[in-house]
Amino acid sequence: MKTNLFKNLKHDAPAGLVVFLVAVPLCLGIALASGAPLFSGIIAGIVGGIVVTIFSGSQLGVSGPAAGLAVIVLTAIQELGAFETFLVATVIGGFVQIGLGIARAGVIGYYFPSSVIKGMLSAIGIIIILKQIPHAFGYDADYEGNLGFVQADGENTFSELINMLNFITPGALIIAVVSILVLLIWEQPFMKRIKLFQIIQGPLVVVTLGILLGLGFKNNPELALSAKQMVSIPIAQDFNGFIGLFTLPDFSQLLNGQVWIVGITIAVVASLETLLCVEATDKLDPQKRVTPTNKELRAQGIGNVVSGLIGGLPVTQVIVRSSANIQSGGKSKASALIHGFMILLSAMLIPNILNLIPFSSLAAILFVVGYKLAKPSLFKQMYSLGLRQFIPFTVTVLAIIFTDLLQGIGIGLAVAVVYILLNNLRNPYIVKKSRDITNQHIRLVLAENVTFLNKGPILKQLSEVPANTELLIDAGQTKYIEHDVLEIIHDFKQNAKHKNIKLNMYCLDDLELNGYKHSLEEVIISDSELNNILNQNELK
Repeated sequence: MKTNLFKNLKHDAPAGLVVFLVAVPLCLGIALASGAPLFSGIIAGIVGGIVVTIFSGSQLGVSGPAAGLAVIVLTAIQELGAFETFLVATVIGGFVQIGLGIARAGVIGYYFPSSVIKGMLSAIGIIIILKQIPHAFGYDADYEGNLGFVQADGENTFSELINMLNFITPGALIIAVVSILVLLIWEQPFMKRIKLFQIIQGPLVVVTLGILLGLGFKNNPELALSAKQMVSIPIAQDFNGFIGLFTLPDFSQLLNGQVWIVGITIAVVASLETLLCVEATDKLDPQKRVTPTNKELRAQGIGNVVSGLIGGLPVTQVIVRSSANIQSGGKSKASALIHGFMILLSAMLIPNILNLIPFSSLAAILFVVGYKLAKPSLFKQMYSLGLRQFIPFTVTVLAIIFTDLLQGIGIGLAVAVVYILLNNLRNPYIVKKSRDITNQHIRLVLAENVTFLNKGPILKQLSEVPANTELLIDAGQTKYIEHDVLEIIHDFKQNAKHKNIKLNMYCLDDLELNGYKHSLEEVIISDSELNNILNQNELK
């Protein structure tokens, strides 16, 4: 570890606390949705916070169990028949990720367009707000951290907002409103100038008030909160009981082919989610540091090996926790490390106190995180950049909201690629025309790369060349021309004879002409011949 790891402790410690408060219910909720023991989510949170952070090169990324893997984990446990067998698959997945890192597969993360990544961040911000509204009202049927449109309780993101109106708990709503007011006050400039309030962070005050109000409402039937409306960490009576919460994998299933399929699936999905989160986290980083993606894949792989060996869920870098870390002022990886140790110590020493934290308090904290991710100013900024940026951005936002993270990213990426292809189609060549007493002269200057995507425009342009014309196809700037386009030029050469079109070609002899070199070489001209043509016809 670096000797100066804790030089920003005054920023990293409060950020680590906020991430800890956000992470605990997410760990438990994802474990619940995965059909795994609740404590497996806590184990994954500890491993993500400590083990992955130690080996990671990401300064602000926070790892832990991911909602995107919940369905895969749930299905895998059911198919494999036992959680202990699933843990073997998690270990295998970890080793596969280490292999991907060694093979430098992390480069994939650099190929996601900025508009799609920004759309992902905004969508997650909106989803966080929408998903936390029911928790703020005291309706907690759906688990914490669920980012999918279709929910485990049979509702979807929007129908849940209507359904919650039948189950409002006044006490939870009061706690949420008070918490939001406190957080808004803490964001004001005058509060930030007071040294005491620079040390005591708003989220800590919110959680403390939530616990006190929850205890105060306990004897009032109309305001009292139920156990389902508060954090619920498994409680061990002593150290031996705490150790008993960990689970060992059943390595007798190591040769089970289905276990290997699940392990490879976990590795691929977890790696993709991590790379997406790394790209997004780097964009949010005020210092714009770049995470080494191959190192991150190796770190995640080590984390999954350790998590699987001691009974934890698979881990990835997670955008909700990472963005909470950044929005709370985290400066280095110390904040993620602090959050990991806080999960470990709290699970060992103070689970009873954690179990007094209302979900409605945490919902207020996540509202602020969500708003900072999806600020209206970002939508204005993307619109100002033009439709080529705004449309993929907007499609990504809507697709993620109405599907899930990976599907939404895929749809947004597809739209971004379509725009790239359309842009490529628009610029395959430049046409320059001139005329002397007897003939019209046309110079067709090809682009640097001419692919099959340019077939249509080039074919159209050649078909419009009038009879009795001198045509120069200039490939002086072209580095690559595809076989499909050469076919078009070859066919045009044959047709040009019948239309009295004099065809000259420049620099095509320097390119890979495949089978057309011999048939085209009779019309390929030299540098001196090109200069003569340009001088005679004033085509400069």
